[in-house]
Amino acid sequence: MKFGIRFVQFVGSPRSCIDLAVLAENAGFDAVWFPHDTFMHNTWVLTTAVAENTSRVEIGNVGTNPYSTDPAEIATYIATLDELSQGRAVLGLGLHTRDMVEWTGIDTADVIERTGAAVDIIRRLLRGETVIDGGPAYNWSEQCYLRFEPYRSEIPIYVAAYGPEYLALSGEIGDGSLPMMTPPESAGLMVDAVLAGAAKAGRQPDAIDIAGCGWLSISEDGRAANEVMRKMCAYFGPYLEEEALATIGLSRTDFAEQLRLVTEARYDDAFASVTDQMLQLGIAGSPDEIIKRIEYLADQGITQVNLGGPIGPDPAEAIRLMGEYVIPHFR
Repeated sequence: MKFGIRFVQFVGSPRSCIDLAVLAENAGFDAVWFPHDTFMHNTWVLTTAVAENTSRVEIGNVGTNPYSTDPAEIATYIATLDELSQGRAVLGLGLHTRDMVEWTGIDTADVIERTGAAVDIIRRLLRGETVIDGGPAYNWSEQCYLRFEPYRSEIPIYVAAYGPEYLALSGEIGDGSLPMMTPPESAGLMVDAVLAGAAKAGRQPDAIDIAGCGWLSISEDGRAANEVMRKMCAYFGPYLEEEALATIGLSRTDFAEQLRLVTEARYDDAFASVTDQMLQLGIAGSPDEIIKRIEYLADQGITQVNLGGPIGPDPAEAIRLMGEYVIPHFR
């Protein structure tokens, strides 16, 4: 089992997230990820800073989408980060949800086709090719090639996806897949969809790193661990997949009140309205409880536990607990 840690904006300021990334490297995490969400802190800046302050961990962003950012820009970003970090960059390309991208008036109806085309274009650019035939969405000319030689011509591309068809695409074309595991009980559904895509493409299951994202809150005080999970559940719960929510008896309609309050910028009220059932979306509790949940995820076929969310009531202490108790258990 590999361990990734994902820092959302709710964890802290950009400077504190960089400091936490250094702690995560020292604690034994394999990768540090930043979700690329609309109107939140820019992950390209954060990953660059982490590259300059670490020496071992892989560094990636999740959800860079091929609508608001052209594949040419994505390719130059990831190649530059890879050179700066001496071969530690990974790219998480795709969408967590269509909703946030469509806030800006972008139509994402062709998400499967556009993601596939973007992955192909980025790989070809990294290999030094001139890309003219990028597909219907990318009518490029003979001037479309990198003006520098990448540090690596093959940088791992993880596809951030949701829903059976999109997840299957991640299994067909991705070096890895970045499904959400919110709640953890949905992990098996995600793995099945990814592996169905891999089988369709004639790939072996172990060719894909299934880096499932679960919301983590770890503390020696289990009650405090649950309390800080409320922000994640209120803000992101309304955008989760119906099939995933159904595994714990919820649906998107159950989050109507949270969505309304967040839309009105009444954040504290939204967080307070989260129910105990909604808190099951995350992985929260003491180190022993976290170990049991991760063992369950491993049994479901997750190969990298990509732990995000609040991390814990005290993120630095949470990382220490992960490094002292949880990660060694799986090594």
